[in-house]
Amino acid sequence: MKIQRLCLWLILWVALIVYLMPIYVMIVNGFREASSVSLDTMWQLPNPISFQGFTEAWKMLSPNMQNSLVMVIPSALLSSVIGALNGYVFSKWRFRGSELLFALLLFGFFIPYQAILLPLVRFLQWINLYGTLAGLILTHVVYGISVTTLIFRNFYVNIPSSIVEAASVDGAGMIETFYRVMLPLSLPAFAVALIFQFTNIWNDFLFGITVVPNPQFQPVTIALNNLSGSFSVDWNIVMAGAILAALPTALVYIGLGKLFVRGLVSGAVKA
Repeated sequence: MKIQRLCLWLILWVALIVYLMPIYVMIVNGFREASSVSLDTMWQLPNPISFQGFTEAWKMLSPNMQNSLVMVIPSALLSSVIGALNGYVFSKWRFRGSELLFALLLFGFFIPYQAILLPLVRFLQWINLYGTLAGLILTHVVYGISVTTLIFRNFYVNIPSSIVEAASVDGAGMIETFYRVMLPLSLPAFAVALIFQFTNIWNDFLFGITVVPNPQFQPVTIALNNLSGSFSVDWNIVMAGAILAALPTALVYIGLGKLFVRGLVSGAVKA
């Protein structure tokens, strides 16, 4: 038994080291001067430590990081709220054809981005939202409803229906039951949905470059890609920029980590 536990811990430590190696390389090279970044020294600690890479990366990426925040916060919140309402209806208020409708709604999760780019652009042009952050927000909200509905539906299935029935006996309607009974119990599911949506939306590249062709309004992932020049690359700026771009998602995981685990354990992402 001790040998098994020792082997398990050894595997976990090896996996941890492997996953942290790219982060280590980005950090140590982000703190280098541009002239000292090379394959020979990429594993060595920076000497001297320079903040030039982070300063320049922040100057270049800060406007686009603001665009990403403006895009990702309402997109994640709206898609999660709509998914919570859908999941509540599909789990506690069954109606004729609800299973078929749920299956059709879930099917949207499996449609690849590339298959809808042309009709998406034409639709956004038709409603005068093409090239705007509002159009990008609408795109991510609609595309995220499928997965958030699945998360909340599977979470609410595990909540006893007797609670909803008791609220109905007390005179509460569908919306009031959701607001007063189901919503306070939904924090773990919201943590799972928000983390999933925040990560996917923040890291999206295809929608960002397609829906918003103007670099002034593009999200940070597009700006990070543009840090690489055509003829030369300042790797310290690129590494520092990658760290800055990844920092918001890391903070979200740290802040909602406990609720995320509770959501996983309570069935928020079970099939």
